[in-house]
Amino acid sequence: MPVGKLRQEGAAPGMMPEVSDKSCPDGSVSREQLQDMTYLCISASDSSSENLLQHFKECIQFIHECRLGGGGCLVHCLAGVSRSTTILVAYLMTVTELGWQSCLAATKAVRSYASPNAGFQQQLQEYERTLLREYRAWIRRDYGRNPFQDQEELQRLLGQQHEGQKEQQLGSRDCSWLRSPAPTFPPPCHAGGTGGSRWMNR
Repeated sequence: MPVGKLRQEGAAPGMMPEVSDKSCPDGSVSREQLQDMTYLCISASDSSSENLLQHFKECIQFIHECRLGGGGCLVHCLAGVSRSTTILVAYLMTVTELGWQSCLAATKAVRSYASPNAGFQQQLQEYERTLLREYRAWIRRDYGRNPFQDQEELQRLLGQQHEGQKEQQLGSRDCSWLRSPAPTFPPPCHAGGTGGSRWMNR
């Protein structure tokens, strides 16, 4: 069964708190593995029809409380591409003033293959359009000012990504002559003829 798991405060030494959405058959995780961990399991398949939006608030609250408690929180799914990225982007949207596209772009700057499926992207858009303002107010009301520099960090990542794209474009232009086709010239017209070649008449 597809499962999302968040492990947080009180993690055993050497183990990182985590949020995971991976397929995990019932009973495959032993009690020993979860000992001294706080975790949250979310059942969600990586399908464009899956309603992940309904889990946003619970996951956002869990991640935020983990961080405020002095721990870290690892968000992951089976491939670390779609479900976990969607949850992370929703959280970042809530604790910053950035929209879903900027939060996703900043995430891609760190994890280039992060890519929510089309349905999850639509849900992020829906979240931004409908619930985001309410959830931001809720986070501030219940937990106070965000003590982390999340907005600044995301903007730094976006700036680095922008500079990297500019350098890539400049490098591409500098080498464009290598990819340019050899110049072609029209064949000479027949001397004394009444008309030019077909190429000239186009």
